[in-house]
Amino acid sequence: MDQKRILLVDDEPHVTLVLSRKLERAGFRVETARDGEEGFAVACEFLPDLVISDLQMPRVDGLTLATNLAANETTKCIPILMLSGRGFLLDTKLANATRIVKVLEKPFAASDIIQNAMEIVSLNEAGEQAA
Repeated sequence: MDQKRILLVDDEPHVTLVLSRKLERAGFRVETARDGEEGFAVACEFLPDLVISDLQMPRVDGLTLATNLAANETTKCIPILMLSGRGFLLDTKLANATRIVKVLEKPFAASDIIQNAMEIVSLNEAGEQAA
């Protein structure tokens, strides 16, 4: 199996440090970004299999990042796992307009992130092979 790529976007350095290490130990190749603006630029170059993004960040937030990724031909198929600390509910319209496939509430366990990442990447890969 190819080493799957994850882009982790969060403005809290300790979150990106801990999660990136745990995801790397789980077998993923990880790149990080500090906000949605940087995340979009990295996504266009890195072409991750999954974006894990915080919802609330300075400059460009997670929803704007998701919208920008969905509007870009190169990144429109990348699934997004959104991390939220404020009870964000993903409605069907937003899910269809972006590739946000799941929202996890903070606080969360790193094992939850890893499990969800593996499931989302596997489902996305199976969908691509069926297409």
